[in-house]
Formats: sequence, C-alpha cells, structure tokens
Amino acid sequence: MSKLVIENENIKATINPLGAELVSLLKLNDNTEYMWDANPAFWGKTSPVLFPIVGGLKNDTYFYKGKEYKLPRHGFARTMQFEVESQTQNSVVFLLKNNPETEKVYPFEFELRLAYTLTDNKLDLKYQITNPDSKALLFSVGGHPAFKCPIENALNYEDYFLEFNETEDLERWPLNSAGLVLNEPLEISKNTNILLLTKELFHQDALVFKHLKSDWVTLKSQNSSKQLKFEFKNFPYLGIWAAKDADFVCIEPWCGIADSADTFQNLETKEGIIPLESQGVFERSFSIEIS
Repeated sequence: MSKLVIENENIKATINPLGAELVSLLKLNDNTEYMWDANPAFWGKTSPVLFPIVGGLKNDTYFYKGKEYKLPRHGFARTMQFEVESQTQNSVVFLLKNNPETEKVYPFEFELRLAYTLTDNKLDLKYQITNPDSKALLFSVGGHPAFKCPIENALNYEDYFLEFNETEDLERWPLNSAGLVLNEPLEISKNTNILLLTKELFHQDALVFKHLKSDWVTLKSQNSSKQLKFEFKNFPYLGIWAAKDADFVCIEPWCGIADSADTFQNLETKEGIIPLESQGVFERSFSIEIS
C-alpha cells in the first residue's frame, strides 16, 4: 500500500501504512522537513510504533501462564501492515488487530488504532488500544519519532538543546550491552530544564528517564527561530536517543520500558505492563508542534 498524505494550510504529514509510521512532517510555507530521512547507514526508521512491548526483553523472551514466548525489541507492530480505517484531508486512523501471526508470539486479542490529526502547526498522534477479549490484555505502548538535528542544514548538531517545561534533576537509567535496564540511575545534571545535545551523549545508548515532572520538551537552537515542541502527557517514561553520530534525535514517550537486567521475565509482573480489563479502552496522545 502506498504512503498516505494528510495536510492543512500549514503542514503536511506523510505516513506509511507499514507500521503506521510517520515518515515526513513538512512545514509548507518554507518547505522545512522536521523528520529524520531514515538513512539506513545510521538507522532506517523514522517513527516506529512500539507495541505490545517497549524496549527489549531478556533473551527476547517472556513467560505468560507458564508458557514461553518470543518477541523482538519493541514488539511487532512496527513491521506489520495496518489497515486504513478512516481518512479525511487532515486526519487518518490506522488499525491493527490480532491475527494468526501475532497470536503465535502474543496470546491476546487486541485492536490497536493510531489516529493522526493536523491542527494549525501541530500534529497529534493518539494511540487507542481496545480489549475485545474476556481476559485482561497485557501490553505496553510507546513512540519513537526521530527529528532532524540540525533542523536547518547551515547549523550544527551541537547548536541544539532540549528545553523541558519543568526544572528537573535529570537521572538516566543506564542500559547494559543487551539493552536491559540496570538497577541504579546515573546523574546527568541537577536543577535544570536544559539538556545540551552532543553526539557523544548517545554513544552509550539511549537516555532513559522515569517519571519526569515535565510533560513537554522543545528542540531548539539559539541560532534559529525554527523549533519543535513535543508534548507527552501521562507517559511515565521518556527515552532520548540517536544512532551513533547521526544527525537526528529521538524523543520517545513510553508507557512501558525494557526489561530490567534481573527480571524474572513474567509478563504479568513486568515493569511498565498495563493490564486492560475486558472490553476496556486505553488512550494516550502526544503532539508535535513545529515553527
């Protein structure tokens, strides 16, 4: 299926039904692109959907009701074809349901919807998970959008920083070589709302934050008026990441997190797993406002 375009008078978004992945966010008056170009030499994605897990499992394995299952890092939604449930000029809703392929690795019924909507200079993305089954649905969900940095080609990566809307004591939860979360956080900085961007910052994998006070962050430079405001209410975890020496930064809102290094691998007790009751509906949204 070909990529879909939604637009209004200010911005145009392009989404690939494979993974329901946002691949372009363009400001129309000056043709500025805000999304990473998915250069495969660094990282061939732009904004994968993380479902039904976020991050990696220990040995790519979990146990549910005494049975062993395998799932790759970030789950399977990002590699599956979504159907287009509805579309208007400035919005589109994608749908993925359980099927024989998913049921081999994930023994749950689900409906996963992604609703993209443009308003003025803002793109809203809503995740909606519905449980049509009689038993609880256990899942995590999250985003992984990668933004161009520098936004303006004349600038450098180090000209940019992330500005949080609250003053934070920034502590990262480090990952081991297998991508599992270690038990003690490492301090980055105290009493600040600024994270200066350098490529070295990500040479030891993602910055993983838990329970920040902030619910939005702005990617900006003192040398440019072009910036990106990212709002992520009610996401308990946030990842900041870039592939080594690549010209992008991912701002990743998560309801879920990778396994801890000392996990027992039981899905029902895994940190970040959300139990959704029969016929229940779970929703979370984030937004990207460009200027």
